[in-house]
Amino acid sequence: MVMTLPQIWTVWVDGQVAGVSVLSWGTYLLGACLWFVHGLARRDKAIYVACIGWILLNGAVVLGVLVQR
Repeated sequence: MVMTLPQIWTVWVDGQVAGVSVLSWGTYLLGACLWFVHGLARRDKAIYVACIGWILLNGAVVLGVLVQR
């Protein structure tokens, strides 16, 4: 998760979105959402708690790209 922070910084602070794929980051976001639902269904806290972080981080990148364009 820590390695996603520089991408968020680049998109939100530097305002550089060239080369950032909304399709890729949106797919990562979708995957995290699906794993979150799976974790809830299995009542596996280790899965769904980690997915909350991924959803927030991936969502920040996707939202940042959409706002900057």
